[in-house]
Amino acid sequence: MSASPPGVAVIIPARYGASRLPGKPLAQIDGRPMIWYVWENARESRCATRVIVATDDERIAGAVRGFGGEAIMTSAGCASGTDRVAEAARGLAEQIVINLQGDEPMMDPSVIDAVAGPLLADPAVPMATAAVLREDPKEFFLPSVVKVVVDDRGDALYFSRAPIPHYRDAGSGRYRKHLGIYGYRRDFLLRLSGLPQSALEEAERLEQLRVLQSGGKIRVVDVAFDSVGVDTPEDLRAVEQRICARKRR
Repeated sequence: MSASPPGVAVIIPARYGASRLPGKPLAQIDGRPMIWYVWENARESRCATRVIVATDDERIAGAVRGFGGEAIMTSAGCASGTDRVAEAARGLAEQIVINLQGDEPMMDPSVIDAVAGPLLADPAVPMATAAVLREDPKEFFLPSVVKVVVDDRGDALYFSRAPIPHYRDAGSGRYRKHLGIYGYRRDFLLRLSGLPQSALEEAERLEQLRVLQSGGKIRVVDVAFDSVGVDTPEDLRAVEQRICARKRR
């Protein structure tokens, strides 16, 4: 008897109390809350068997249920989006969990499928993420743009806000821009959420370094579509302009 498919749950962590843009998941983009765009992109992925918004606020949960989505209430004390996703994943039957951040309304559905791909294909892969190959010298030096370097198998060697790899002679060159989307085996996610913050994670303010410093592996998948996150009102206006322009096309 063949084993049943593992199931892929896309969980979208959505916190109300963002410091720079309070109520961010409910911020309006062309007449709809931002969380709707994230949820809709997840629904359009081919691999997702379930899409859940994990939130600490009834206003967000109510909005999600209002447009037909599934919402799970999580603790207000979750220290990070990863912890919120792990809390929501505890009772799920799905064995693969995609963490799609709630402030990424332009994440292409194909990127979700790409991140799930290694986990569906190889039981030895515990975690995966996505990157875009870039050659923009200005962006290369921005701390807000996280870079990743990989080994010959495609597993991450390191993530950094610093420009990596360092081009000693040329100054800059081709690099991988990391996208903030993660896939996990559910059991691995639950173990990860129980680990203490690591020194590298604290230094760079990058959660994924907890995995590498503890000896874990993260498979990095190169994708064709970049994404734009929303952290500030200016980001929100820029994303709205891009979404409206895309609709007109």
